[in-house]
Amino acid sequence: MAKNFYLSPEKWRSPFLLEGQEAHHLTTVVRARPGEEIRLLDGQGREGLFKITGIEKHHVTLELISEKKHTPQASRAILAIGWGKNARRTWLLEKAVEFEAAAIWFWQAERSQGKIPDESKESWMNQMIAGAKQCGNLWLPEIQMLPGGMQEVLARGRDIPHRYMLWEEQAGEPLLATENMQVNAPVLYVIGPEGGFTGQEAATFIKEGVQPLSLGRQVLRWETAALLCLGLHWWANQNTGRKDS
Repeated sequence: MAKNFYLSPEKWRSPFLLEGQEAHHLTTVVRARPGEEIRLLDGQGREGLFKITGIEKHHVTLELISEKKHTPQASRAILAIGWGKNARRTWLLEKAVEFEAAAIWFWQAERSQGKIPDESKESWMNQMIAGAKQCGNLWLPEIQMLPGGMQEVLARGRDIPHRYMLWEEQAGEPLLATENMQVNAPVLYVIGPEGGFTGQEAATFIKEGVQPLSLGRQVLRWETAALLCLGLHWWANQNTGRKDS
């Protein structure tokens, strides 16, 4: 099976060149040679089979053999996570790719640790690319920074048919479970920061139609809650017998 590499959508054109970190990995780690075949992903549903035609000092030249463009799945898991200073963020991004997250929104919560940055970091993209290459996922999650807090989450998620707030209060809320998950339409999972939702945030989300759900008796760290949501969503998708287009 051909090894996976990443080529950004804006560079997916003839003449096909693999540059930078990807070219370095191909030539010095994999030690590929001219004539060998590799598989390229663009992170937006396109894959292609290529033959290596030349290896130069700073790039690798490729010849396109075949390509296919896939359409997004109907079921799309979107995570809205309260911003926080956390060393486990990049780890979560890699796992989010493996569990086929469609988008990750970082929002400025009242209990967020620090101010949310204006844009995502290059290291985050590199971590997601590494995850996609490992598992072969054709789609990279779209990362959005939402400094407007819960109101911006609500505005962006207004047209998403299924919206859930994973709440640690556990005051009789039903459990998030695969048997009652919606897998035929986009789903928004709203998660608080390390310190959880404030009472006002929780009340506002509920008032605006975001259904509170529980993840069990224990209070989970935000990255554990996020990963559990994605894992359950992914598992529910596997059981639908969906076919890639």
